[in-house]
Amino acid sequence: MDSKNSAQSNPSLSQYFADDPPSFFDELANSSTHKDSDNATGLAPVAPPRTNQKPQPAPSNLTANTFSGAFKAPEYIENALDGEDDLKVSEYVRNFWEPATCEHGGMRPPLLTTPGIQTPNDLPDLIAEAVLKHLGETELSQRNILGIDNVTQDERGLRTLISAGCYRSAVNLTGRLLTIYGQGYGRAGQPAKHSPHSLQLWFTRLALLAKLGEFELLQAEAEPFDQLNRPDVYYEFYPEMYNGKTGSIACFSFRLLLAELPIYLNNPHLGLDRLSELYVICNEIRKYFAGREPKEAEQFWWRREMRVLHSIVNCALIMKKFNLIDDIIRGMILEKNDLSKEERRALYSAWGRIYLQIGDIFGAEQKFAEARRMREINSTADLRDLVDKGLITVAENDFRGAYAIFQKALHLESGNTMILNNMGVCLLYEGKLKEAIKLFEHAINLNPQKSLNESLLVNLSTLYELESNNSKHKKLNLLRLINKYKPDLNMDLKICLKLESVN
Repeated sequence: MDSKNSAQSNPSLSQYFADDPPSFFDELANSSTHKDSDNATGLAPVAPPRTNQKPQPAPSNLTANTFSGAFKAPEYIENALDGEDDLKVSEYVRNFWEPATCEHGGMRPPLLTTPGIQTPNDLPDLIAEAVLKHLGETELSQRNILGIDNVTQDERGLRTLISAGCYRSAVNLTGRLLTIYGQGYGRAGQPAKHSPHSLQLWFTRLALLAKLGEFELLQAEAEPFDQLNRPDVYYEFYPEMYNGKTGSIACFSFRLLLAELPIYLNNPHLGLDRLSELYVICNEIRKYFAGREPKEAEQFWWRREMRVLHSIVNCALIMKKFNLIDDIIRGMILEKNDLSKEERRALYSAWGRIYLQIGDIFGAEQKFAEARRMREINSTADLRDLVDKGLITVAENDFRGAYAIFQKALHLESGNTMILNNMGVCLLYEGKLKEAIKLFEHAINLNPQKSLNESLLVNLSTLYELESNNSKHKKLNLLRLINKYKPDLNMDLKICLKLESVN
């Protein structure tokens, strides 16, 4: 599933996260392959943390787009054109991993990986359920999205569902496909043979569950994989099937997801431990390839080190371990000579936003100044510069000035949802509630598919409640738009639209 041919015939799956809160470092990791216009500044929208804690939005939570502690779900399908994989390396280099050593004391067999689907039922369409409850069957009949039976029952169908944003249907299709492999409902704990395709299906399913916030199911289905350290997830376990191939059958992103898993489950300390262990392994493999042929192997594994470091920094942000973040960025990233000037600029900009999180405006300004120095000579202020300046102005509580700066940024990229969201927040803090509502509604009208994201919906629903005790009608109009334009959302509609108050 992660073959070169497959990747070249499909667009980067990173684009399917267009409405998600990005981490500070997505742009650095993906800068060689694509840019998403709304996320090109490396900012995180105002959104609740992606953990299983239920956020309680309130007016005080309506802040400009500094990092909110959201933890970004991984990509669903490892794409050979994303990040590390634009380097041409052999399968030996790509799959390199030491298999676990098995103790065969007495007659006890090695512990194997025996996963299985944990639910007999498909994930329901939660938007359809809310529409039926609050708006009735007539409105529901307007819903037109791809379902599991509308696509081919294979990898191509899975990609079609993901690209259309039909994430729950995609999860359901992975269940059908894994059942074909003998790993469906009721098969957990039963012997199973693993292949690159079956493990890719599992990675895709678990990554989608993380994105959708289905953490209970995610935890149950991920548990049999442990940290992919059992012998049957290595090619060496199947010599008759793979003709001498060695290394990990599972893709690297699967290992990274399992290391990050405790963070989704509100145990960031364990997540940090696992990510640190993964970093050490990647570092050792990179050193092993240092000075060896092919020369690209060391660079390839350095990029994997960077991917793990990005996750460690995001975890440290959640834990508010700012000293650790400083050490990582200064000592482990900036000293690398492989980063381009634009990548370093993006990193300094993100670093400045971290300083804003701890209220160090002077430190943030220093980092932003470093970012500006890396801009092309004689070039005028661009989107990144303006947003950096706007965030500093927000931190100084000059919301009128910040609004003007964000307005300049909007002239450079009209319709940018992130900037419009920031402008709406500035208006609110100036006491211009009705103007803020109009601006959010304008953003939705400009681009409903992008603007109907969780952060803007939470903000707008909160403003509706501040505006009037009778916000029901406007919330239901939002639900109508969601029904029309959104196959899935990444958080509960009851939270997103505060539907518990709509009877």
